[in-house]
Amino acid sequence: MTMHLSTLDWGIIAAYMLISLGIGLWFSRRGSKNLMEYFVAGRDVTWWLAGISMVATTFAADTPLVVAKIVRTQGLIGNWIWWSGVMGAMVCVYYFAALWRRANIITDAEFMELRYAGGRGAFLRGFYAFFRSIFCNSVILGWVILAMYKIVYTLLGWPKVASTWILVSVSVGYIFFSGLWGVLATDLFQFVLAMAGCVILAVIVMSDAGGPAALVTKAVETCRAYAGQGTGLVDPTQVMNIFPNAESSQLVVLTFVALITLQWWQGAQGDGFMAQRLFSCKNEKHSLLSVLFYGFLHYAVRPWPWIIIGLGSIVYFPSLADPEMAFPSMMVKFLPSGLRGMLVAAFFAAFMSTVSTHINLGASYLVSDIYKRFIKKDAPDRHYVVVSWFAILLMTVLAGLTCLLMKSVYSAWLLGMALMSGPAIIFLLRWYWWRINAWSEITALVTAIVSTMGLMLFSGLKDEAQYPQRLFIIIVVSTAVAVLVTLLTKPEPMEHLEKFYRRVRPGGWWGPVAERCPDVEKIAAPGGVTFLNWLLSVACVYSVMFGLGWLIFGFIWKGALALLLFAVLLTVVLKRIERVKFGV
Repeated sequence: MTMHLSTLDWGIIAAYMLISLGIGLWFSRRGSKNLMEYFVAGRDVTWWLAGISMVATTFAADTPLVVAKIVRTQGLIGNWIWWSGVMGAMVCVYYFAALWRRANIITDAEFMELRYAGGRGAFLRGFYAFFRSIFCNSVILGWVILAMYKIVYTLLGWPKVASTWILVSVSVGYIFFSGLWGVLATDLFQFVLAMAGCVILAVIVMSDAGGPAALVTKAVETCRAYAGQGTGLVDPTQVMNIFPNAESSQLVVLTFVALITLQWWQGAQGDGFMAQRLFSCKNEKHSLLSVLFYGFLHYAVRPWPWIIIGLGSIVYFPSLADPEMAFPSMMVKFLPSGLRGMLVAAFFAAFMSTVSTHINLGASYLVSDIYKRFIKKDAPDRHYVVVSWFAILLMTVLAGLTCLLMKSVYSAWLLGMALMSGPAIIFLLRWYWWRINAWSEITALVTAIVSTMGLMLFSGLKDEAQYPQRLFIIIVVSTAVAVLVTLLTKPEPMEHLEKFYRRVRPGGWWGPVAERCPDVEKIAAPGGVTFLNWLLSVACVYSVMFGLGWLIFGFIWKGALALLLFAVLLTVVLKRIERVKFGV
């Protein structure tokens, strides 16, 4: 089943493309001045623009498809694979956002030489830059492009190879000369368009089903009717469960516990594209507020239209061979001319915002952390900007090739999360424990890669359902081996640690270093006040997230009470942020 696009639809899509291109060209002069402008927007970005850019980056073509699949196959509770990230995002708000901004660097790979001395620090910077750009970024780009291909195939019937190269070529065009400024500006436009398209489709689906209560009833009845027929639909008793209950299986309970205790550590530091946005903020307060704003948009605003459409797909398409096709199938079924073009443009917007960010980020690693650091150190600014264009093209080609090798977006999600979860605790400790050294981080990275690939290729824990077991093993093994290596090797030279301490002013276990710097005022202290801020913010985001969901599905009193709690907590959180001491 493919979608017919009218002249009006194509006109809307073309208008969107022209606007995006125009925004990119508008910022090309500013973005092409030097590496600082090209990769961190001159460190002049406001909190709200950085926050919207973060959430636009995570709102790719893959997320609606995967969330709809999760709802079909696991029910609402399956969303804890990313809902658990609220806790990590709020850790980043209070424990890491200001530290990243204070570091005053261009990429998170550059941090390695800031924190670790000599050849080990240089090696780790190059290794990390290569790992994040060539491997991690390519995997992320691959699954994003694969998701968009599935949409294009369902809607237009285009073949995979042609779709892949057309999609990546369109995406890279408008950021080629403008750098991060073009990414940020188009992210704002693209996020608004993508959310509007998804909300419209969700409203149409609920209306056709007879309202939210009727939609839920029909979804449960469909799951019951198709139980045991191999459709992969969720157990009818678990469709709307947000938390495990007495009827939940042991696997569901184990998965839930693993996600809320282990999974969220992976995003707590805020590295990669989030760190890049934090580097670009005007000051530390803007960086903190940007992650807080991102948390509200990412977890409370985005998911509910996708969940509604996922529930609707159970009713209207109970026997899909590929559950990741549920979302585009619903687009084909429900959208009239005009709205079809708008939602296709919305998906292009979601897709392009993510691809542009990760191509720009991958290029920043290649240019700043490999080419400029190890190959040509003292060239003019213009030279590095031109090299950045070639790096953009290289990342584009790698993204396309990776996509052609992939089949499942969700499986790629799990691979990426497992790889970055392994060294996550060491990544957090390096800011707050002086004893962490370069060997700690090298060991954590290598162990995470080896254990992840080994478990997926050679163990009995290969299935998607066994992800919690794999995650536990990867994190425990990577952390234990890295801590052991830390204790068996020498710390970084005290002079280098003192230089880092004076620049970043971290809190935590820096006793011997802090004693050498009595004149340095501690700004980031991981004590009770910071912990309370974190706890209040986590409760704040979850209250608005579940409150909106309950209201949408007709649980008026529960939703109203949750939103009232959100209003109170938000007031308290913002007042407490005003009392936070910032260095910049």
